[in-house]
Amino acid sequence: MPFVSNPEKADSSTCFALRDKNLILRQDGSLLSFEDLLLLKKLSPDSEFFNDDSFSVAALNYPEPVSLPEGYVQKPIREFFSENTEDLNFRAARARSILEWRVMNRFCPYCGGSLQDSRTFSAKECAACGKVYFPRIEPCVIVLVHRGEQVLLVRHTYRNQNIFACIAGFMEAGESAENAVRREVFEETGLKVKNIKYKGSQGWPYPDQLMLAFTADYESGELVLQKEEIAEAIWCRPEECENSPKPGSIAYRLIHDQF
Repeated sequence: MPFVSNPEKADSSTCFALRDKNLILRQDGSLLSFEDLLLLKKLSPDSEFFNDDSFSVAALNYPEPVSLPEGYVQKPIREFFSENTEDLNFRAARARSILEWRVMNRFCPYCGGSLQDSRTFSAKECAACGKVYFPRIEPCVIVLVHRGEQVLLVRHTYRNQNIFACIAGFMEAGESAENAVRREVFEETGLKVKNIKYKGSQGWPYPDQLMLAFTADYESGELVLQKEEIAEAIWCRPEECENSPKPGSIAYRLIHDQF
């Protein structure tokens, strides 16, 4: 079904307001009502808004320069994921991904014309040339490498937290997921793996990833880290790592065998 940009038609949806990587909630931590969305929209009239009847989601992008009114608080969306159901997390992830896509795609990359909501699809259509653009999804692989009772965990260079997680990376054009697993592990650690097994998937709205989770067994090689990506790598039992990712992420599920 097509997106609706009119906030008057969203009162039956699960409502989200997002501010960068944070969700705006009521003071008591509960989700926003449709009336809350209307209030925030009034305070920031130029904010991006959409209603998605297909999944009963309504969402508003509330920009950083506009002050948050009394009675509302912010919570990192990662914390929200760790506290809520898979269905609600999916709706929140969809809200953030679609909002980010809408904000970043206002003009046609083919002819430069203005993009508007399609009347037929959950997409945008160029008013000038008629080309249709759907929300982008970027597939990524994430893999937990096993060596006996130990697993390989890494601390990523670009993260400002002391978190040890799984190896992950974007798939290349034309590449299979399994080949992406082999390539990412070898590029980032110098190791070769075998027995690659698919475990599950998760939408991850930072901004538009689809995480494809795998396990693999160590085959050969010594650790040679790709320093621009990996700051540190360790072999350990899963229960020995105190700084693993939080619940709500597929990395946590991989490390703690929750599939």
